[in-house]
Amino acid sequence: MTDCLWDKPVELMIGNSDHFRCVGSSREAMAFLMTSWPTKGGRSFSAARRACLAALEGKITDAKAKHVFVHAADKAGILKR
Repeated sequence: MTDCLWDKPVELMIGNSDHFRCVGSSREAMAFLMTSWPTKGGRSFSAARRACLAALEGKITDAKAKHVFVHAADKAGILKR
């Protein structure tokens, strides 16, 4: 398993968007998906979960997992811009 850090952390809004969290690796992204994601389920959530798991298993790059995770966060409305 890999735990490579992403080139730049992704900032996510939590709750009422007054609080933010930085996610900087596929491992942190997977933890966030499982514990803090606003709505579990749906295509983008499932794709992000699969991508992060694949990155942790070394099947895809961490950069690809980050790309899928950012897309899912954007769809969920929690990506800080």
